[in-house]
Amino acid sequence: QVRLVESGGGLVQAGDSLRLSCAASGRTFGSNSMGWFRQAPGKEREFVAAITWRGGMQDYADSVKGRFTITRDNTKNAVFLLMNSVKPDDAAVYYCAARTSYLIARTPVEYAYWGQGTQVTVSS
Repeated sequence: QVRLVESGGGLVQAGDSLRLSCAASGRTFGSNSMGWFRQAPGKEREFVAAITWRGGMQDYADSVKGRFTITRDNTKNAVFLLMNSVKPDDAAVYYCAARTSYLIARTPVEYAYWGQGTQVTVSS
């Protein structure tokens, strides 16, 4: 079993920055890529960012490209999302997810494990 726990969410003013963390525990897979998704009230869950197992490649949704940065620290079994220049449209519950593959994916069905989410609220 793999357990993912997000943290770092909260209230942030538009234009400011926020750093989300995801800690993995249990029997983690050694070759998994990781991703961040978000879901706003009344909206479908959408892809935000993904990173390969070794961290050499990253993928971002067009809406966050140039503002968000995904990183991982495999020595700590953790993945991070640095959110810069946040916008009101960034407000959502953010979920950390893990695959069982090296490859990057952008759809929720391709991810095997999920955290419970962390709320990000943006004030303007």
